[in-house]
Amino acid sequence: MCDRLVVLYRGNRPPATARIESLADTVYATEEELPYLLPGADVLLAWVTITPAIREAWPDDPQKAPRWVHASSAGVDSFLFPALVDEPRVVLTNARGVYEQPTAEYVLGLILALAKDFPGTWEHQRRREWRPRPSDGITGRTVLVWGTGPIGRAIARLLRAVGMRVSGAGRTSRTDDPDLGTVHGATTLRSALTEADYVVLAAPLTRDTRGMVDAPVLAAMKPGARLINVGRGGLVDEEALVDHLAAGRLAGAALDVFAREPLPAESPLWNMPGVMISPHTAGETTSERQELVELFLDNFTRYSEGRPLRNVVDKRRGYVVEDTHPA
Repeated sequence: MCDRLVVLYRGNRPPATARIESLADTVYATEEELPYLLPGADVLLAWVTITPAIREAWPDDPQKAPRWVHASSAGVDSFLFPALVDEPRVVLTNARGVYEQPTAEYVLGLILALAKDFPGTWEHQRRREWRPRPSDGITGRTVLVWGTGPIGRAIARLLRAVGMRVSGAGRTSRTDDPDLGTVHGATTLRSALTEADYVVLAAPLTRDTRGMVDAPVLAAMKPGARLINVGRGGLVDEEALVDHLAAGRLAGAALDVFAREPLPAESPLWNMPGVMISPHTAGETTSERQELVELFLDNFTRYSEGRPLRNVVDKRRGYVVEDTHPA
């Protein structure tokens, strides 16, 4: 065991720690301890990913930086700082493959909850009020999935399977996508927004996507549409969203991610009618932690044997482009 592995954790350590420790000289670091333990490490397993600690602890000397950083998340925006992105010897991988289906199921649940007004039903139950009322259907409703990566594709497949009309939004337009059908680029996006009953955000947070759902985009959405965000909070101008919800232009929103997490108690989003808030849990399941460990263990074996790694992130783009990369 010649490699030195640093595991960044908060609260509970990863499961199967004995199996991880059998791979390398393993050191566990909290966010406060990371600046002292990261320099000289060969590998960083970031069990915590939404944190400034990695950027702040990154060694000034590139030779003391890890050669491989693994993020136990799909999003890697916390890792896209210049010292890591610009260093060609550092490979960044993520947890692609773990979160796709759970997130798709969560989105379907959110759409059903919004259409059927489950929050209202539960509130009437809490008050012991018998109040029958009609609800919306979802079959035949139009969904625009903004983000054409694995999570967006899983969402599209599931929503199409329950009878919804699905299209996508991405960098380039096309009409023959196997999962999304028509994908709208910049030239046709506005017309797609005017037709969508639901806009689902599943894009990564990059320089190109930060703030992409701004006031003009929200104004272009179909009156009475609903916004669902399971991507990253930074995709949305939250002040503009509050304004459009308050004005009644949108029927509601389901938000799992926010520009600042935890969502501050003073945020008006907490109490807005038609808004559902969850604490960044769309992709979490009871088996998630074990699946994340299995993925890392498989990749560490590949790394040790000099074989291509899974889920290598294109650090310039901020997401996985190819499935493998030389270790």
